[in-house]
Amino acid sequence: MSGHSVRFPEFASRVSRFTIHHLPLLKKLILKPGREKSLKRRHPWVFSGAVARVEGEPGAGETVEVRSSSGAFLAVAAYSPRSQIVARVWDWEKRAIDGAFFNECIKQAVDQRQTLLNPGATDAVRLVHAESDGLPGIVADRYASTIVLQLSSAGAEHWREAIADTLAALPGVTRVWERSDAEVRNLEGLPAATGPLRGDPQPTQITVTENGLMFRVDLEHGHKTGFYLDQRVNRQQVRAAASGRDVLDCFSYTGGFALNAAAGGARAVTAAESSADALDLARKNAELNRLPGVDWIEGDVFHLLRKFLDEGRRFDLIVLDPPKFAPTAALAAKAARGYKDINLLAFKLLRAGGLLFTFSCSGGVTADLFRKIVAGSALDAGVQAQIIGRTGPGPDHPVALNFPEGDYLKGLLCRRTE
Repeated sequence: MSGHSVRFPEFASRVSRFTIHHLPLLKKLILKPGREKSLKRRHPWVFSGAVARVEGEPGAGETVEVRSSSGAFLAVAAYSPRSQIVARVWDWEKRAIDGAFFNECIKQAVDQRQTLLNPGATDAVRLVHAESDGLPGIVADRYASTIVLQLSSAGAEHWREAIADTLAALPGVTRVWERSDAEVRNLEGLPAATGPLRGDPQPTQITVTENGLMFRVDLEHGHKTGFYLDQRVNRQQVRAAASGRDVLDCFSYTGGFALNAAAGGARAVTAAESSADALDLARKNAELNRLPGVDWIEGDVFHLLRKFLDEGRRFDLIVLDPPKFAPTAALAAKAARGYKDINLLAFKLLRAGGLLFTFSCSGGVTADLFRKIVAGSALDAGVQAQIIGRTGPGPDHPVALNFPEGDYLKGLLCRRTE
């Protein structure tokens, strides 16, 4: 997608790094001998087991210095006493962490997205992608003139007001809405927080445009921040491949893949989703785009796939985009069974020559493990298949090379050959 651009209002000037003449005295985390190696490779997390002692009594979210066992400065970070990740790095240099810091970093992240997407293709884009933009625990998604903010760490929570002020001041933004209700906040000792932060609290549903299709986004109750922005590129791929095919969209949510398949000229589209509220919004999205004919089915996808198999139904293109089965590596084995089951059933439901778009958004499942799971599913299904493409999130969801954990969304495009 290089060479294309999306034009949000330009900032008058890029905020440059400023010189701090009087840095505040900070409390310190002193690491155990040899535990500074990951920080020297600029990995932004400090685990509690790496800490020898804490000098002072920092509060949750407070900025601390991280130092090696010999006392050498390593980074400034946000302290999180309730989490196994006891500190998340803000910067690798000695500098003040204040409102100006977040103003600078957020504007830099927004500027970097000016040339990522086709002009006019969408008014929904991720502006801040947490650690990969140097802002741990902070996600900001723009939906038209609304920005939805998700804070998932003690440090991000500590700076909520400064972050909201910066986002509200971006050109064309009329309000900031908070969706800090992810389960990971429990690990930080933080309660869920949802609702308006800046601007008009109404309406709670808005319409965005993506590649010629319109989608309603539920700010208050929708998954993640309201919509799966990370699947934009993959929805385009499904649209391009759908012409003349019988399509099954599993875990359809509000119809992103299903409606792209319909718009791409699919012969028939079936969409399966367990949430009645999500399906209601999906039907409204179909009406909004004048795309009738999608068969919306409410139910457990695992059960529905078995039912379709028993009924002898077959499809030419299947999309598997399940929810997160394994947020951490500790749950990978259990998640593998779930991925194995749905991919095995999908391969059996595919006609020869059919395409399977299969995804994992589980951070605890590596790309290599996911490939092995899908390969095992084809073997157990008794089919021959090929991987003809690999995919992931769009370019507004970058993965920092020093933070491989950010590479959470894995996708494989497989073809059943017989």
